[in-house]
Amino acid sequence: MTTEDVRRVAMALPRTSEHLIRDRVKFRVGRIVYVALSRDETLMGFAFPREERAALVASDPDRFLMPLPSDERFNWVRVRLSALDTPELTEIVTDAWRMAVPKGVAAAHLGLVNPAVRPRRGRR
Repeated sequence: MTTEDVRRVAMALPRTSEHLIRDRVKFRVGRIVYVALSRDETLMGFAFPREERAALVASDPDRFLMPLPSDERFNWVRVRLSALDTPELTEIVTDAWRMAVPKGVAAAHLGLVNPAVRPRRGRR
């Protein structure tokens, strides 16, 4: 997978913007970065639940890596882009985006029922 592949998936998601910060391509929703590429564009960091990342890395250490020490405080993990295919990249980027975007936006885009929105009832 390449930076262009990541860009194609990320930019198709609502409220996403692309930024070049310190020579790194990053995708974010508002101020929240949910995907970032390494300077050499071989690794992709992405939003991922902090409490689940050790299990993810342990499940496939040839593909997934813990975040850099400076990023350990964030909900973040890294993956080798060369180890992904298109469906995996799409799933990872979309799941990371869901961590950054309001639930209603994600539900509307993905065609999901949003449990956070309760139906309105008429006045009695």
